[in-house]
Amino acid sequence: MSKHFFGDTAVLLGRSLRHITRSVDTIVTTALMPIAMMLMFVYVFGGAINTGSVSYVNYLLPGILLITVASGIAYTAFRLFMDMKGGIFERFQSMPIARSSVLWAHVLTSLVANLISLVVVVLVALLMGFRSGAGVLAWLSVAGILILFTLALTWIAVIPGLTAKSVDGASAFSYPLIFLPFLSSAFVPTDTMPGPVRFFAEHQPVTSIVNALRDLFTQQPVGTDIWIALAWCVGILIVAYVFAMNTYRRKIS
Repeated sequence: MSKHFFGDTAVLLGRSLRHITRSVDTIVTTALMPIAMMLMFVYVFGGAINTGSVSYVNYLLPGILLITVASGIAYTAFRLFMDMKGGIFERFQSMPIARSSVLWAHVLTSLVANLISLVVVVLVALLMGFRSGAGVLAWLSVAGILILFTLALTWIAVIPGLTAKSVDGASAFSYPLIFLPFLSSAFVPTDTMPGPVRFFAEHQPVTSIVNALRDLFTQQPVGTDIWIALAWCVGILIVAYVFAMNTYRRKIS
Protein backbone atom coordinates (compact mmCIF):
# COMPACT_ATOMS: atom_id res chain seq x y z
CA MET A 1 0.00 0.00 0.00
CA SER A 2 2.81 2.43 0.88
CA LYS A 3 4.59 1.64 -2.41
CA HIS A 4 1.30 2.25 -4.21
CA PHE A 5 0.94 5.64 -2.50
CA PHE A 6 4.53 6.77 -3.12
CA GLY A 7 4.46 5.66 -6.75
CA ASP A 8 1.18 7.44 -7.44
CA THR A 9 2.39 10.58 -5.68
CA ALA A 10 5.61 10.57 -7.74
CA VAL A 11 3.67 10.28 -11.02
CA LEU A 12 1.23 13.06 -10.08
CA LEU A 13 4.10 15.21 -8.78
CA GLY A 14 5.77 14.89 -12.16
CA ARG A 15 2.54 16.06 -13.79
CA SER A 16 2.31 19.12 -11.53
CA LEU A 17 5.98 20.01 -11.97
CA ARG A 18 5.57 19.87 -15.75
CA HIS A 19 2.77 22.41 -15.41
CA ILE A 20 5.11 24.60 -13.36
CA THR A 21 7.86 24.44 -15.98
CA ARG A 22 5.36 25.57 -18.58
CA SER A 23 4.50 28.64 -16.50
CA VAL A 24 7.82 29.80 -15.09
CA ASP A 25 6.21 33.22 -14.68
CA THR A 26 4.42 31.78 -11.64
CA ILE A 27 7.70 31.33 -9.76
CA VAL A 28 9.02 34.68 -11.03
CA THR A 29 5.85 36.46 -9.89
CA THR A 30 6.02 34.74 -6.51
CA ALA A 31 9.56 35.98 -5.94
CA LEU A 32 9.05 39.39 -7.55
CA MET A 33 6.79 40.92 -4.90
CA PRO A 34 9.03 40.01 -1.92
CA ILE A 35 12.10 41.25 -3.84
CA ALA A 36 10.34 44.56 -4.60
CA MET A 37 9.41 44.90 -0.93
CA MET A 38 12.99 44.14 0.12
CA LEU A 39 14.34 46.78 -2.25
CA MET A 40 11.85 49.35 -1.04
CA PHE A 41 12.39 48.75 2.67
CA VAL A 42 16.19 48.58 2.46
CA TYR A 43 16.76 51.57 0.16
CA VAL A 44 13.78 53.77 1.11
CA PHE A 45 12.92 53.06 4.75
CA GLY A 46 16.02 51.26 5.97
CA GLY A 47 17.94 54.40 6.90
CA ALA A 48 15.18 55.51 9.26
CA ILE A 49 14.96 52.21 11.16
CA ASN A 50 17.42 51.53 13.97
CA THR A 51 18.52 47.90 14.07
CA GLY A 52 21.71 48.47 16.01
CA SER A 53 24.89 47.03 14.55
CA VAL A 54 22.99 44.70 12.20
CA SER A 55 22.59 45.91 8.61
CA TYR A 56 18.97 46.35 7.66
CA VAL A 57 19.07 43.84 4.83
CA ASN A 58 20.33 41.22 7.29
CA TYR A 59 17.61 42.21 9.75
CA LEU A 60 14.89 42.19 7.09
CA LEU A 61 15.63 39.01 5.14
CA PRO A 62 13.97 36.44 7.50
CA GLY A 63 10.65 38.28 7.26
CA ILE A 64 10.94 38.60 3.48
CA LEU A 65 11.50 34.84 3.23
CA LEU A 66 8.27 34.19 5.12
CA ILE A 67 6.39 36.64 2.89
CA THR A 68 7.80 34.78 -0.13
CA VAL A 69 6.25 31.55 1.12
CA ALA A 70 2.94 33.23 2.02
CA SER A 71 2.62 34.72 -1.47
CA GLY A 72 3.66 31.48 -3.16
CA ILE A 73 1.03 29.26 -1.59
CA ALA A 74 -1.75 31.27 -3.21
CA TYR A 75 -0.83 29.44 -6.43
CA THR A 76 -1.32 26.10 -4.67
CA ALA A 77 -4.90 27.03 -3.83
CA PHE A 78 -5.37 28.29 -7.40
CA ARG A 79 -4.06 25.06 -8.98
CA LEU A 80 -6.22 22.92 -6.71
CA PHE A 81 -9.28 25.01 -7.49
CA MET A 82 -8.68 24.70 -11.23
CA ASP A 83 -8.26 20.93 -10.95
CA MET A 84 -11.48 20.67 -8.95
CA LYS A 85 -13.44 22.75 -11.43
CA GLY A 86 -11.85 21.03 -14.41
CA GLY A 87 -12.98 17.59 -13.30
CA ILE A 88 -9.45 16.23 -12.91
CA PHE A 89 -10.21 14.90 -9.43
CA GLU A 90 -13.18 12.91 -10.73
CA ARG A 91 -11.00 11.33 -13.39
CA PHE A 92 -8.36 10.37 -10.87
CA GLN A 93 -11.01 8.80 -8.63
CA SER A 94 -11.95 6.44 -11.47
CA MET A 95 -8.36 5.19 -11.57
CA PRO A 96 -6.76 2.65 -9.21
CA ILE A 97 -4.59 5.22 -7.41
CA ALA A 98 -4.18 6.25 -3.79
CA ARG A 99 -6.65 9.08 -3.25
CA SER A 100 -4.44 11.12 -0.91
CA SER A 101 -1.64 11.10 -3.50
CA VAL A 102 -3.54 13.76 -5.47
CA LEU A 103 -3.27 16.25 -2.60
CA TRP A 104 0.29 15.29 -1.71
CA ALA A 105 1.39 15.92 -5.30
CA HIS A 106 0.05 19.47 -5.09
CA VAL A 107 1.67 20.00 -1.68
CA LEU A 108 5.08 18.76 -2.83
CA THR A 109 4.82 20.88 -5.99
CA SER A 110 4.21 23.89 -3.77
CA LEU A 111 7.25 22.96 -1.68
CA VAL A 112 9.52 22.71 -4.75
CA ALA A 113 8.24 25.97 -6.28
CA ASN A 114 8.56 27.87 -3.02
CA LEU A 115 12.08 26.59 -2.38
CA ILE A 116 13.12 27.86 -5.82
CA SER A 117 11.57 31.26 -5.04
CA LEU A 118 13.35 31.36 -1.68
CA VAL A 119 16.70 30.66 -3.33
CA VAL A 120 16.07 33.50 -5.81
CA VAL A 121 15.25 35.91 -2.97
CA VAL A 122 18.38 34.95 -1.02
CA LEU A 123 20.53 35.47 -4.13
CA VAL A 124 19.08 38.96 -4.60
CA ALA A 125 19.68 39.69 -0.90
CA LEU A 126 23.33 38.70 -1.37
CA LEU A 127 23.60 41.20 -4.22
CA MET A 128 22.10 43.84 -1.88
CA GLY A 129 24.74 43.20 0.78
CA PHE A 130 23.32 40.38 2.88
CA ARG A 131 26.11 38.49 4.62
CA SER A 132 26.01 35.62 7.08
CA GLY A 133 28.72 33.79 8.94
CA ALA A 134 26.36 30.88 9.59
CA GLY A 135 27.83 27.41 9.22
CA VAL A 136 26.40 24.41 7.43
CA LEU A 137 24.37 23.28 10.46
CA ALA A 138 22.81 26.73 10.87
CA TRP A 139 21.88 26.88 7.18
CA LEU A 140 20.37 23.41 7.39
CA SER A 141 18.36 24.57 10.41
CA VAL A 142 17.14 27.59 8.45
CA ALA A 143 16.15 25.31 5.55
CA GLY A 144 14.35 22.93 7.91
CA ILE A 145 12.31 25.73 9.51
CA LEU A 146 11.39 27.17 6.11
CA ILE A 147 10.36 23.73 4.81
CA LEU A 148 8.15 23.16 7.85
CA PHE A 149 6.66 26.65 7.49
CA THR A 150 6.00 26.06 3.78
CA LEU A 151 4.32 22.71 4.42
CA ALA A 152 2.16 24.21 7.18
CA LEU A 153 0.95 27.09 5.00
CA THR A 154 0.52 24.83 1.98
CA TRP A 155 -1.86 22.55 3.84
CA ILE A 156 -3.77 25.66 4.89
CA ALA A 157 -3.91 26.62 1.19
CA VAL A 158 -5.39 23.22 0.34
CA ILE A 159 -8.58 24.05 2.27
CA PRO A 160 -9.68 27.11 0.23
CA GLY A 161 -8.43 25.37 -2.88
CA LEU A 162 -10.99 22.64 -2.26
CA THR A 163 -13.84 24.78 -0.94
CA ALA A 164 -13.68 28.14 -2.75
CA LYS A 165 -16.48 29.15 -5.11
CA SER A 166 -14.29 31.31 -7.36
CA VAL A 167 -10.68 31.75 -8.44
CA ASP A 168 -10.39 34.98 -6.46
CA GLY A 169 -11.75 33.28 -3.36
CA ALA A 170 -9.23 30.46 -3.68
CA SER A 171 -6.23 32.77 -3.57
CA ALA A 172 -7.54 35.67 -1.45
CA PHE A 173 -6.95 33.76 1.79
CA SER A 174 -3.20 34.39 1.42
CA TYR A 175 -3.54 38.16 1.90
CA PRO A 176 -3.81 38.03 5.72
CA LEU A 177 -0.83 35.65 5.80
CA ILE A 178 1.23 38.08 3.72
CA PHE A 179 0.20 40.94 6.02
CA LEU A 180 1.01 39.06 9.26
CA PRO A 181 4.81 39.67 9.11
CA PHE A 182 4.13 43.42 9.21
CA LEU A 183 2.74 42.91 12.73
CA SER A 184 5.85 41.11 13.94
CA SER A 185 9.55 41.70 14.47
CA ALA A 186 10.19 41.18 10.75
CA PHE A 187 10.56 44.87 9.81
CA VAL A 188 11.07 46.75 13.07
CA PRO A 189 11.93 45.76 16.66
CA THR A 190 8.75 45.04 18.61
CA ASP A 191 9.80 47.30 21.50
CA THR A 192 9.10 50.32 19.26
CA MET A 193 5.41 49.36 18.93
CA PRO A 194 2.53 50.63 21.10
CA GLY A 195 1.37 48.32 23.91
CA PRO A 196 -1.49 46.23 22.36
CA VAL A 197 0.27 45.94 19.00
CA ARG A 198 3.52 44.96 20.71
CA PHE A 199 1.74 42.27 22.75
CA PHE A 200 0.20 40.77 19.61
CA ALA A 201 3.48 41.00 17.68
CA GLU A 202 5.48 39.26 20.40
CA HIS A 203 3.01 36.39 20.76
CA GLN A 204 2.17 35.53 17.18
CA PRO A 205 4.03 32.75 15.29
CA VAL A 206 5.85 34.92 12.74
CA THR A 207 7.90 36.75 15.38
CA SER A 208 9.35 33.60 16.91
CA ILE A 209 10.13 32.16 13.46
CA VAL A 210 11.75 35.41 12.29
CA ASN A 211 13.79 35.70 15.50
CA ALA A 212 14.99 32.10 15.19
CA LEU A 213 16.04 32.59 11.56
CA ARG A 214 17.76 35.88 12.39
CA ASP A 215 19.72 34.31 15.25
CA LEU A 216 20.79 31.42 13.02
CA PHE A 217 21.98 33.81 10.30
CA THR A 218 23.97 35.90 12.77
CA GLN A 219 25.36 32.94 14.74
CA GLN A 220 23.63 34.11 17.91
CA PRO A 221 22.30 31.71 20.57
CA VAL A 222 18.77 30.86 19.46
CA GLY A 223 17.44 30.24 22.97
CA THR A 224 13.78 29.31 23.19
CA ASP A 225 12.78 31.03 19.94
CA ILE A 226 13.69 28.07 17.77
CA TRP A 227 11.60 25.67 19.88
CA ILE A 228 8.65 28.05 19.88
CA ALA A 229 9.04 28.44 16.10
CA LEU A 230 9.14 24.67 15.59
CA ALA A 231 6.12 24.21 17.88
CA TRP A 232 4.12 26.76 15.87
CA CYS A 233 5.12 25.22 12.52
CA VAL A 234 4.39 21.63 13.58
CA GLY A 235 1.16 22.59 15.36
CA ILE A 236 -0.18 24.53 12.37
CA LEU A 237 0.92 21.73 10.03
CA ILE A 238 -0.93 19.04 12.00
CA VAL A 239 -4.16 21.05 12.38
CA ALA A 240 -4.15 22.18 8.73
CA TYR A 241 -3.42 18.64 7.49
CA VAL A 242 -6.31 17.16 9.49
CA PHE A 243 -8.76 19.82 8.30
CA ALA A 244 -7.57 19.56 4.69
CA MET A 245 -7.85 15.76 4.58
CA ASN A 246 -11.33 15.83 6.16
CA THR A 247 -12.41 18.46 3.62
CA TYR A 248 -10.97 16.37 0.79
CA ARG A 249 -12.77 13.22 1.96
CA ARG A 250 -16.07 15.07 2.09
CA LYS A 251 -15.50 16.46 -1.41
CA ILE A 252 -14.77 13.08 -3.01
CA SER A 253 -17.29 11.00 -1.03
